[in-house]
Amino acid sequence: MNNKPRNSTFLGDRFISLREYTEQPNKLALLDELEEAATKNILEKEQEEGSSASELLESQKGYRSLLQSQLLGVKDQYTIHQLGGSTYMYKGYPYQQKFSIIQNRQANNKENYSCKLPACCGFSEESEEMLGPIKKDRKIPRVPFKVLDAPALQDDFYLNVVDWSSQGILAVGLGSSVYLWSAQGKVTKLSDVGTSNMVTALGWSVNGSNLAVGTYTGAVQVWDVNRVKQTRNLKTHEGRVGAVAWSSSVLATGARDKSIIMNDVKVKNHAIACLQGHKQEVCGLKWSYDEQQLASGGNDNKLFVWNRSSYERPSAKFTSHTAAVKALAWSPHQHGLLISGGGTADRCIRSWDTLTNTMLDCTDTGSQVCSLLFSRTADEMVSTHGYSENYVFIWKHEGMRKLATLTGHTSRVLYLAGSNDGETIVTGAGDETLRFWKVFPCSRVQTASSHLLVPSGKDLR
Repeated sequence: MNNKPRNSTFLGDRFISLREYTEQPNKLALLDELEEAATKNILEKEQEEGSSASELLESQKGYRSLLQSQLLGVKDQYTIHQLGGSTYMYKGYPYQQKFSIIQNRQANNKENYSCKLPACCGFSEESEEMLGPIKKDRKIPRVPFKVLDAPALQDDFYLNVVDWSSQGILAVGLGSSVYLWSAQGKVTKLSDVGTSNMVTALGWSVNGSNLAVGTYTGAVQVWDVNRVKQTRNLKTHEGRVGAVAWSSSVLATGARDKSIIMNDVKVKNHAIACLQGHKQEVCGLKWSYDEQQLASGGNDNKLFVWNRSSYERPSAKFTSHTAAVKALAWSPHQHGLLISGGGTADRCIRSWDTLTNTMLDCTDTGSQVCSLLFSRTADEMVSTHGYSENYVFIWKHEGMRKLATLTGHTSRVLYLAGSNDGETIVTGAGDETLRFWKVFPCSRVQTASSHLLVPSGKDLR
């Protein structure tokens, strides 16, 4: 019988630690250094190109989380991060390279997604497959594709002298004259209100056949553009008419005399209602898409909403703005959603639910808000600005995330209108130029008149 003892594990006098445990703090410190350098580069790029750094910084955070999970392991049980518009949940195991991903994908919009990660990431194909699609931000051109000279375009915050019809005709008021610019680039002088007068407001009817022309003297002309004929001359105001808005055959007009007149242009006695409430000049008017609510903004810093069923008093009074409310826009995607912008002392874009009469959101833009417009093809919007920065901002409305900053105007950007195809906007400024930008996604359904803006000349007149 062999009584020799069995071999036992020999423990030496040297302690060698596991490399992955000792190097972990160094690796994390290296990630911090890399992130700090990347952030510095992104901010420098923003300053040079005028682009927004928020998306790049957000992607950088997601990339760091991914590296930490894939290469180092995650000490926390869960690391949740927003990456490219989709939510990823990383389930980490300490000091292991395995992780699982739970993804909430947007199934209805796959054309803007890519499953490939940059080569510098160094991830395996299996990891890319686990990640699934990453949503890419739509590229928005930062320069206008067309610039027109517009001599005598007024640098006056309280006027509204640029409007685009549903038939693709752009109307612009230059001094005392009204000019029309067609899809083929043809420029036509429609009318002249006289040397002692001035065009102060323009507004197309819903079908694009009639144009309302507000004047400095308080009269409002209605023109049948197809016949090039003035059909009405409405004399209902005692001061300049700064805002006009159509709803079927009813034309709302707001003026310096503080009143809003509802005019039925099909009847002889056209003034069917007078809306009283503003204490100073009415400078903004917009009908909702269902034509049941009229929003009005005034130099008294007030925003009112009027129901078509009763013009006796406003159905809502909003008093949060601290400067004139000229910029107004209704959402074509959500019933009762209204946005408004305040002047120099306010600088804020506010969102309102007119069904519950509550404020939903407030964003300080840093500059005077001159005009607002919702995209008809996406949940996006555009704002134009004056003092102190003459910028045009493109926003994702949900969360008010800035998508692009458009520059080029050298004076405050007072005027804004959208094309009938929903893709193009035109901006006008006190620098006497009109600039055309392709900023919104194309409409899936193209109309016969949607192929716009093939101009032949450099000047509007």
